[in-house]
Amino acid sequence: MRLPVLDKNFYPMIKALTDFEAEVQKSGSSVKVTLVAERSGGYNYVYTYNALADGVNDALNFRIAERMAKTILWVVGGFKISVAGSKSIYEYLKKAYTLDGLRAFDVDFMSGVYERPFEVEWLEEKDIPEQKNASMRVGGYLDGCRIGFDAGGSDRKVSAVIDGEVVYSEEVVWNPKVTEDPTYHYNEILTAMNTAASKMPRVDAIGVSSAGVYVDNKIMVASLFIKVDKSKYGDYVKNMYINVAKEMGENIPLEVANDGDVTALAGAIDLNDNGVLGIAMGTSEAVGYINTQGGINGWLSELAFAPVDFNDGAMQDEWSGDFGVGCKYFSQDAVIKLAEYGGFTFEDGLTPAQKLKVIQAMMEKDDPLAKQIYEDIGVYLAHTIPFYAKFYDIKHMLLLGRVMGGKGGDIILATCKEVLAAEYPEFAGLDIGLPDEKNRRVGQSIAAASLPATKA
Repeated sequence: MRLPVLDKNFYPMIKALTDFEAEVQKSGSSVKVTLVAERSGGYNYVYTYNALADGVNDALNFRIAERMAKTILWVVGGFKISVAGSKSIYEYLKKAYTLDGLRAFDVDFMSGVYERPFEVEWLEEKDIPEQKNASMRVGGYLDGCRIGFDAGGSDRKVSAVIDGEVVYSEEVVWNPKVTEDPTYHYNEILTAMNTAASKMPRVDAIGVSSAGVYVDNKIMVASLFIKVDKSKYGDYVKNMYINVAKEMGENIPLEVANDGDVTALAGAIDLNDNGVLGIAMGTSEAVGYINTQGGINGWLSELAFAPVDFNDGAMQDEWSGDFGVGCKYFSQDAVIKLAEYGGFTFEDGLTPAQKLKVIQAMMEKDDPLAKQIYEDIGVYLAHTIPFYAKFYDIKHMLLLGRVMGGKGGDIILATCKEVLAAEYPEFAGLDIGLPDEKNRRVGQSIAAASLPATKA
C-alpha cells in the first residue's frame, strides 16, 4: 500500500475496516451489529456490519464501533444513535456519548444543532427501522441580480451575479475565528454585501455559503464564531445573516447553506449532472453532496470531524479533541502539518493562511518538499475516497478551496488518480476534477448566489 512519505503512520479507515473484516472472519465467531442515527423529521440512517463476538478482542471491537458511529453521525447528523446486536458495544457507546465521555464534543454539538439532548439507546433486532431518506432541491436559480457570499475561515468572498453572469467577484482576508466581538463579523459581512450590491442596479436575492450548520437561515453551529461568547451573543450570532439581509433591503429572499453543499452545487451546475461530492480544502475540510436525484439529503456532511486515519497516534484536532479526523488531512492544516513533518520551520507569528502561502510560493518554484506535501495529500485523498463512497453514491467529485490553488492542486489530483488506479481499481474511472483557477477560489460564492428562489 502506498503511504504518504511524510506521514508513514497513516492508517486509512478503509484499510482498518478491511483488516477488521479479516479478523472477524478468522475468529469464526461474529455478531451482526446495527447502528441507527436518527435526526429531525423522522429521517434516519441504518448501518449494519459484522463485529467480533464479545471477549475475542473487545478493545478493537469498541474502537471500530466508535469510529463508525462517529463517522455516521458526522455524515448524516442526528440526536440519537441506536445500537442493536451487541450489548457490550451499546454500553461502550452509551458511556462515550455523554457530556463527560470520550465524545463529549459530539454530544454538545449535536444537542446544539437539534436543540434536544443527545442519547444512545438499545434497539432490539425486531425493532430495527427501515432507512428513511430525504431529498430536497437546492439552488440552481440564476434569474435577476444576485449576491453570493462565501464565508471562509481565512478569507471572505463575494460575487455579484446578473442572470447567471458574474459581473464582480472579490476575495478579502479576515480573521473571524480569532475574534471575540461578533460585531466584527457582522460588519465584515455587511461590507461585502454592500460592495457586491454597488456593482448591480438592484439586489433580488442573497445566497450565503458558510461553514457550519444552518436551520431556516439561522446559524446553529459555526466555527467562524468559535471565540464568541454564546451566552452573551447567542441570538445576535444566530440571526446574523437574516439581519444583514434586512439591512440590504426589505423582503429580499435569503438562503444560507453549508459551504460543503454549495461546493457540490457548484460542481452540479458546472457539470450539468448529479451525484456530485464536493470537497473544499481551505481553513478546514468542507464537504457537500448533491444526490443522484439532484437534491440534498439533509445530511450534515461535516466530514472535517469524521475520521480518515485509524492510527491512534494521529494528529489531534484542537476544536473537537479527536484524532485522525478530516480537518487535519484536507485543509491548510494538512499542508502545515506535512511541512513540519518534513523538517520545515515557519517564521514566528504567521497565521495558518500565511503559512499555506509560503508553501504555495515554494511549490511555484518546484521545491521538492512542497511537491511531496501535495503528493501526500493526494495519497490521503485516494485512500479516503473508498471510505466516503460507503456513504455517498459518487459519480463526480469536485475539489475546491485555497489548498487546491496553483500547481499544488494539480499535483493532489494527479497523485490521487494514480493511487486510485493502482490500489482501488473499482474507482479508477471516477470523475474527479478541478474548476478553473478562479473558480477554485471563488466558485462557492458564485454558486451561493444561485441558492434562493426569487419571488414570482
